[in-house]
Amino acid sequence: MPASPSTARAINDRLALRFLQEEGPLTAGQLKDLTGLSRPTVADLVERLTASGLVAVVGEAGAQRRGPNAKLYGIVADRAHLAALDVRTEGVRLVVADLLGKVLAQAALPIEPGEQTGAAVDRAVALLERTAKEAGAERLHTVGVGAPGLIDPASGELRDSSGLPEWHRRLVAALQERLPARVLVENETNLAALAEQRDGATRDRDTFVLLWLGLGIGAAVVLDRRLRRGASGGTGEVGFLPVPGTDSLPSATDCGGGYHSLAGSGAILQLAVAHGLVEPGEPVERAAEVVRDAVTSGAAGFLDALADRVVLGVAAVVAVLDPGCVVLAGEVGRAGGDDLARRVADRLTVMSPLATQVRAGELGGGAVLRGALLMARGAAQEDVFGAG
Repeated sequence: MPASPSTARAINDRLALRFLQEEGPLTAGQLKDLTGLSRPTVADLVERLTASGLVAVVGEAGAQRRGPNAKLYGIVADRAHLAALDVRTEGVRLVVADLLGKVLAQAALPIEPGEQTGAAVDRAVALLERTAKEAGAERLHTVGVGAPGLIDPASGELRDSSGLPEWHRRLVAALQERLPARVLVENETNLAALAEQRDGATRDRDTFVLLWLGLGIGAAVVLDRRLRRGASGGTGEVGFLPVPGTDSLPSATDCGGGYHSLAGSGAILQLAVAHGLVEPGEPVERAAEVVRDAVTSGAAGFLDALADRVVLGVAAVVAVLDPGCVVLAGEVGRAGGDDLARRVADRLTVMSPLATQVRAGELGGGAVLRGALLMARGAAQEDVFGAG
């Protein structure tokens, strides 16, 4: 059955908006070439989108060209404003952006371990409100939040997770209660995978696993371009993975004795102490810096020992999922770069019969915030463009 005229118009509008989003401002002629639509159809949709306030004339194409055919049409970026938050144990980072994802303002808020839950939540919400106001975004349309912990696949809510500050869970609820905006929350590692696929190491991959190496350990699974969360939202909790080389087993409430005990930041610093790279007592936040320095100085013994540990988790993931590509992401994965990825790949070739590329993440610690912004942008555009 052919589409009704209204349905056909909506499909054409969305197609044109997608090209305007991906390619930037375009002339009507360029829209015609990209969409394959007829000139009258393009003229109608441009008029319709302009009247709806979604598209406006933003300039002319070519210094010598003038007239209607030279008009450049672009999406009205301030039609809606977005925010993205990266919620970490030690604080919050956030950005405010327009509908196209252009960052208008950014801010960060450290939160001390002993700070009271209510005060931490109030300061974080106030920072977002203040930053949005300074960016000229008096009303936010969508807020994307990246946080550690499990996301309930049915409700989309952040579930209680052991070891995380109480203000983490309270912050999401406070944002939903106090802001006249839609608030979306997603696990931080899943958002990093979204960002790496859109802008980073896996732009050419439909199926891959992202292994997050940082203060914590986690994995994101993307199969056929779909993020997989599992029945309870726990896909990728590889910190609990039992592996050789530890002196105990993980439990339902503690990943000690699991993969985290070998490849988490604390374990990496202990390994660095054993190789004489740092003195005991260094804060865990220094793990990425230590790995980066080891790569720069060519500390082969330490890097080989680290690769021996990292590959245990990689091999387990590959044996179960056969993703064809594993990305070493997070602060530590980015610090290790191609050097660590190559060492892990060499070991994986010996351990697994499944051909698998091992790549270094390109976005580092900024991947979570980027992913949260992409999530917010996609949801806002779906709403705003759908209304057009």
